[in-house]
Amino acid sequence: MSASPLRRIPRTVWVLGFVSLLMDVSSEMIHAVLPLFMVQVLAADVFWVGLIEGAAEAVALAAKVFSGVIADRFGRHKVLVFAGYALGVLSKPVFAIADTVTTVFFARFADRIGKGVRGAPRDAIIADVSPKELLGASYGLRQSLDAAGAFVGPAIAAALLFTLTEDAFRTIFWLALIPGALCLMLILAGVENPKTPEVSGPRKPLPITREGLKRLTPAFRAVLVLGVLFSLARFSNAFIVLRAADAGIANAWIPLVMVGMNLVFSASSYRTDRSNRIYS
Repeated sequence: MSASPLRRIPRTVWVLGFVSLLMDVSSEMIHAVLPLFMVQVLAADVFWVGLIEGAAEAVALAAKVFSGVIADRFGRHKVLVFAGYALGVLSKPVFAIADTVTTVFFARFADRIGKGVRGAPRDAIIADVSPKELLGASYGLRQSLDAAGAFVGPAIAAALLFTLTEDAFRTIFWLALIPGALCLMLILAGVENPKTPEVSGPRKPLPITREGLKRLTPAFRAVLVLGVLFSLARFSNAFIVLRAADAGIANAWIPLVMVGMNLVFSASSYRTDRSNRIYS
């Protein structure tokens, strides 16, 4: 992307991009080692790892739907964004003090609810503040910074595992609070809450209707089906972490597997500005 469009991307989009980066650093520091912590420290069965991961992602998706409806109804985008990130940040110390799988479940539950709550209103803010011709670039920038945080976080976790000798997992969980707290400060200081015009008269019905679904094009339906099939086939990264451990890879090296995966994703995500489309 040329320098000129980069300079034209609104400040709020840049702030939200760095908010995403910091939050992903915080979250991925934990996620890169959480399966190891559950199995090696809490002596959890792999079944519970899968159950917690699956339930957490389901909750995140459900929360994303409802947060989008609430944000559209009341226009409190910044409040919902802050609440979602705050819930994620507040879950971090719960991982650090967890001594049972149940505690980890509730921490993961809160973390994923926070992710679901913040996603739709954050994207709505980006859409509101970005010129139409820069929508793809704006979303691509945020996604690219988000993905960058997703490989910086595991890299930090790996570095800490190489240097720490006692209670390394819990120390990593506590340190993950630092980038999380910084992202909350960025939201308060740098994110605008776009003004939405007042709408007089009766409220409009929810945008998803049976008639609207019938008007979806065959091409869109095909993409939707493919997305569902790929989602069904996708398994949690937690199992990749545990498989690496089963293969005999030392704990300190395992987060670097996630670094490689996220590095590839980050390198490809910013290409969205070329086609002005949003990928998630």
